[in-house]
Amino acid sequence: MIDALRARGPRAILTFVGIGLLAGFLSGLFGVGGGTVIVPVLVMLAGFTQRLAAGTSSAAIIPVAAVGVISYAVHGDVDWTAALLIAAGAVVGAQFGTMLLHRLSEPLLRWIFVGFLIVVMASLFFVIPSRDAEIHIDLLSGIGLVVLGLVTGVASGLIGVGGGIIVVPVLILLFGASDLVAKGTSLLMMIPTTISGTLGNIRHKNVDLTAGITVGAAACITTPLGALVAGAVDPLVANVLFVVFLAALTVQMTQRALRASRDRRRGRD
Repeated sequence: MIDALRARGPRAILTFVGIGLLAGFLSGLFGVGGGTVIVPVLVMLAGFTQRLAAGTSSAAIIPVAAVGVISYAVHGDVDWTAALLIAAGAVVGAQFGTMLLHRLSEPLLRWIFVGFLIVVMASLFFVIPSRDAEIHIDLLSGIGLVVLGLVTGVASGLIGVGGGIIVVPVLILLFGASDLVAKGTSLLMMIPTTISGTLGNIRHKNVDLTAGITVGAAACITTPLGALVAGAVDPLVANVLFVVFLAALTVQMTQRALRASRDRRRGRD
């Protein structure tokens, strides 16, 4: 691990650490694994391909989610039953996602990620945060949570996100969770989900473990700070800030996807 970092050089190491610090803070603040940040920044700043960035992000999210869960659990903001039901579906879905990641082309993966960011931004406008709501689980909602897990797992394996960016708004909108419980529950379900996705990506050689461990370790430092801020900041304000951040990422990723598409067309001519 140390030799691999030395071979990268100080600039690469600082880049990975910086990505981790930012992703960790946003992970704690918004209850996401940080893949929404890690993937595009690895592509834009570290020169990773979309496929390698997605696989590496999945590995980095594992320690981030673990630290985030502790930060929320100490305040009682984790629904363990809901998290286990989501994870049951997500572990299976992640294997399908990693298979798709290995087979789909780089340009298509870029556009899938851009489309994902747009959907996420739109969904945040429909989330009505609450600090008092709870998740009530019966047979129907239990099945719904497993299905949510399947969809989340596919997204996790395919585009390298932990799945919280999907789970948090859905738990609030459809399952009646408070925003803090949704975030804590989301982080818990990410742990088995991203482990499953990472194992699949390692088999397909789509993971840079050195970068993933470095990013993940750095992210653990700022994740508790993000969770602390989440409890103090008005949830609506937090949503608006996140939308602004995602909009900036979407513009950058769209520009890169368009540039790659133009280069491919020129190559055929």
